[in-house]
Amino acid sequence: MSIPYSYSFRNLWTRRLTTVLTASGMALVVFVFAATLMLAEGLRKTLVDTGSYDNVVVIRKSAQTEVQSGIDRSQAAVVETQPEIAVAGGKRLVAKEIVVLISLPKRGSGKPSNVIIRGVSATSLLMRPQVKVIEGRMPRPGSAEIMAGASIAKRFKGGGIGETLRFGMRDWTVVGIFEAGNTGFSSEIWGDVDQLMQAFRRPVYSSIIFKLRDPSEFARVKERIEGDPRLTLEAKREITFYADQSQAMAKFLRILGITLTIIFSLGAVIGAMITMYAAVANRVTEIGTLRALGFQRGSILAAFVLESLFLGLLGGVVGLFFASFMQLVTISTMNWQTFSELAFTFTLTLDIIGKSLIFSLVMGFVGGLLPAVRAARMNIVDALRAT
Repeated sequence: MSIPYSYSFRNLWTRRLTTVLTASGMALVVFVFAATLMLAEGLRKTLVDTGSYDNVVVIRKSAQTEVQSGIDRSQAAVVETQPEIAVAGGKRLVAKEIVVLISLPKRGSGKPSNVIIRGVSATSLLMRPQVKVIEGRMPRPGSAEIMAGASIAKRFKGGGIGETLRFGMRDWTVVGIFEAGNTGFSSEIWGDVDQLMQAFRRPVYSSIIFKLRDPSEFARVKERIEGDPRLTLEAKREITFYADQSQAMAKFLRILGITLTIIFSLGAVIGAMITMYAAVANRVTEIGTLRALGFQRGSILAAFVLESLFLGLLGGVVGLFFASFMQLVTISTMNWQTFSELAFTFTLTLDIIGKSLIFSLVMGFVGGLLPAVRAARMNIVDALRAT
């Protein structure tokens, strides 16, 4: 014979203050756990969404990022002739770009931080439909004009429309602001590739990006480019290229989050254990009565474990509720691969919700198991004699 579930819930309601305090401790742990996973997922999603499955990035072999890469003009000319490159409006969808790091002061604090300058052409925007000019206009080819990502315009001095930035021994006027959604492009400044190569005295390109006419042809073009003896280049899908850049930072955030969560969870588990031990101590006579009425040890054990699981679940739901508001927060950090600043938001997914709720249930189970075992092992006579 099993004890009704309502019995467990009524006991939690009777001890409302203790229940709230214990669930709050668990909610704090779940909040930290979920927020850390959301932070890592936000970073990964920002970089992955920067790329497109149809686009291919070509960089120098052994280079991990565009900043480290260099492609001379003769090799770029070979890549441009690949037959798999898509054509739109009579134009081959291929762009030769350069990527350079500069240091800019932040608005308010004035502290310097690295920012990516990307030299682009008109074709660059055709291959990146997520990039849209929201204020001003595109820079004119051959001019000292640039456009800034929305994140740059908001957070850095000189990044607003009509303002001027000085780098490469020249003054550059911001003539446009572009929005790129939750992608890394929002943390970049774009200008004419030829003008930027002259300003930074760069004789080589950083990367070549082109759109495939058929995504299934990637393996063929990759094999041809990497097997050509004239080239020292490698090709990656753009989505893979940016996903690789998120791995180191995301891994660090997950390790940090798990470490903090383990430390905090020990306190939450101990709190749940103390709560459940107190519940057992206060209900000795009640437990004896249940045993005398015919309820088996397993039913007593299940009733107390259920109480603890409900405490854990309650803490998990509350923790996730408050963690969900972190999606409204935009933070910036240094991308360890490119050493530039990257702005991104916390991202809550169904996978994170599931992991957080499972984690909260595990905390509740571990915290309530020993008290439940103690309650189940009580002798009927001794329990009924207790006052």
